[in-house]
Amino acid sequence: MLIYLIAGIITFLFTTVLTIAGVGAAFILIPVFLALGIPLLTAMSTALLLNTLAMIFASIIYARDKLIVFKTAIPILIVAAILSPLGAKTAEYLPRELLLWLFVGFLLFAGSMMLFYRAKERPIESNIKKTIGIGIGVGSFAGYLGGLLGVGGGNFIVPVLVWLGFNPKKASATTAFVVIFSSFTGFLGHVSLGNINTGLISFCAIGSVSGAILGAYLMRRKLSGKQVKIAIGIILYIIALKMIWDLLIV
Repeated sequence: MLIYLIAGIITFLFTTVLTIAGVGAAFILIPVFLALGIPLLTAMSTALLLNTLAMIFASIIYARDKLIVFKTAIPILIVAAILSPLGAKTAEYLPRELLLWLFVGFLLFAGSMMLFYRAKERPIESNIKKTIGIGIGVGSFAGYLGGLLGVGGGNFIVPVLVWLGFNPKKASATTAFVVIFSSFTGFLGHVSLGNINTGLISFCAIGSVSGAILGAYLMRRKLSGKQVKIAIGIILYIIALKMIWDLLIV
């Protein structure tokens, strides 16, 4: 019971921060759960479900404020789902460590773009053809590389949308909506294998939903577009540093 309570508190903290960037907390919750003695497959299934819950609640809030660009999000979903298996197939022929180092390089580049590159914000979402075209392009990129590297595509989607001229808040909100579906499909795969711990899910679900609501509130009401970019950049750096640590330790 104590382990579940600790896991719930940690889930709340990480979900709050990562919701600001529009990405799920699964990538960082999994190693935390492992450190608490939770089996790997159970940790993975729980983290994916928490991603889904958090982004559902965050997306409801974002949708009310019209921050989600659905014309871009839906093509990203469709194309990413199609190309992700192709990326996973390609990964069979490449060394996983090489792939992870390439991903680290991308994260450092994307984080630097967020912190130092001053993209000119453009009203892209007013052009239907352009938003659909961007969705297809970003979905292809995120889906293939997400499958190739075995990671969530949200880390790719946010910086690319900002670089293309999206408002940082809309980029985060749009990505959060996409993450709902990518995480839930992964969770369903684990459900079929029975990797479920209802006690752990119950405590962590409370932390995840609470963190998502708080993170969405901070992103909408308390942070400017520039501050959201800085937050995303720092989060991407943290993800990269964690991956470097794992690669060097292993």
